[in-house]
Amino acid sequence: MSDKSQKVIGPISATGTVGLDQILEGGLSANRLYLIEGDPGAGKTTLALCYLIDGAKKGETGLYVTLSETKEEINAVAESHGWSLDPIHIVELVATESSLTPDSQYMMYHPSETELGETTKSVLDVVERVKPRRVVFDSLSELRLLAQNPLRYRRQILALKQFFAGRNCTVLFLDDRSSDSSDLQVRSIAHGVLTLEQLAPEYGAERRRLRVAKMRGRSYRGGYHDFRIIRGGLEVYPRLVASEHHAEFDRGQVQSGVKPLDDLLGGGLDRGTSTLILGPAGSGKSSVAIQYAVAAAERGENAVLFAFDESLGTLLGRTKALGIDLEGQMKLGRIKVQQVDPAEMAPGEFVQEVRNHVEARNCRVVIIDSLNGYINAMPEERFLTIQLHEMLTYLAQKGVTTLMVVAQHGLVGSTMQSPVDVSYLADSVILTRYFELNGRVKKAISVVKKRSGHHEETIRELAIEHGGIRVGAPLENLRGILTGVPTFERSAQSRSDE
Repeated sequence: MSDKSQKVIGPISATGTVGLDQILEGGLSANRLYLIEGDPGAGKTTLALCYLIDGAKKGETGLYVTLSETKEEINAVAESHGWSLDPIHIVELVATESSLTPDSQYMMYHPSETELGETTKSVLDVVERVKPRRVVFDSLSELRLLAQNPLRYRRQILALKQFFAGRNCTVLFLDDRSSDSSDLQVRSIAHGVLTLEQLAPEYGAERRRLRVAKMRGRSYRGGYHDFRIIRGGLEVYPRLVASEHHAEFDRGQVQSGVKPLDDLLGGGLDRGTSTLILGPAGSGKSSVAIQYAVAAAERGENAVLFAFDESLGTLLGRTKALGIDLEGQMKLGRIKVQQVDPAEMAPGEFVQEVRNHVEARNCRVVIIDSLNGYINAMPEERFLTIQLHEMLTYLAQKGVTTLMVVAQHGLVGSTMQSPVDVSYLADSVILTRYFELNGRVKKAISVVKKRSGHHEETIRELAIEHGGIRVGAPLENLRGILTGVPTFERSAQSRSDE
């Protein structure tokens, strides 16, 4: 079932991972069998241990059955996360020297030296003795090899399913997908299937994502969801669905504190809208965006700046030279500057960071500087557009004013190109340009789009200087400013005077 499936009420078994429980709308249906599949290193063992530890905290007995790793190896994984597995029963079906002694706690069999029936019988004996509520079976690869043929393998899985169902057990079967093809046998039998993936980009850290491939009788959030393995478990970032986040907010405009700039925008930026600031490198895009954030902070509102391209030290030094009190507002806690390394952060994690600032800190202004860095975090451009649209819709419904900076390729004239065309997503578009006049390179600013109201159609001179941002009067006697090489044009009044 997908997001719109009908909900079925029943006992829920939380996974111990907040983001995953949100995707599953509370957790797993209790007393059912689930398949957790993924290549080695995808995070299956960490997810399973999180589930058992969460159960132990609630007083539910947990059992971890391993055919591939020793108890010592499982404990080492737990220690790396700061966990103790003392409350959890671990049964290892791997032959060791200690398993030959009569003092061994459980009987152990090596998969290559015993029949499948004997192996499963040893597990069932332990279940009868321990009476667990949560069971993890790691992994199915050994059972598949012992079964020798698909029919016997399916019958054994069905027998295990019936056995556990009659004893109020929620069971996770882990599968490392070592077989040549997907294990459709278990997929068809399991009540639910979670698929974990590990992706290796050409540059940067590996990225992980998960998907609910199947869940009987329950609604869930479909699609892929990014996640990370951190100390303490998994950090899952549920895919954002903007339609779920409608909120009432006060309509009005956000001023920059620079009156000519606000006049250019018809009085300011409307709340709940997004603005794209386009221009070549160094043309003042970031300074204009930061001016809005500082002005909002001076009014007592919170703002956040996601810096993909510029270091914090450089940013603070530049704003200080301009007389913009970014550092002071940061010390007051009204502005948060978060540096983002696109090679280390998955797109879903970035969206979650934005949500955290909006929902936890009540940020009213969000700046993304720049979308060029955001693009580098995405595997393909078309996915950027879809995800960016969802995030901008979410921010708009929360009444947040969003400013996005895009550095165009080239410096002047018709050579200007954007790395990605997202102008149709933005409610307003501000254009900055260089132009040459009297042997000097100057900057110009104009508004080419504003969906939510009136704006000036003029082009004004923009100066980034000590003391802040200065926006001059309309450049009425120049033609071809956007080409970079304007020419003087006499006004109608001048021609009539002649």
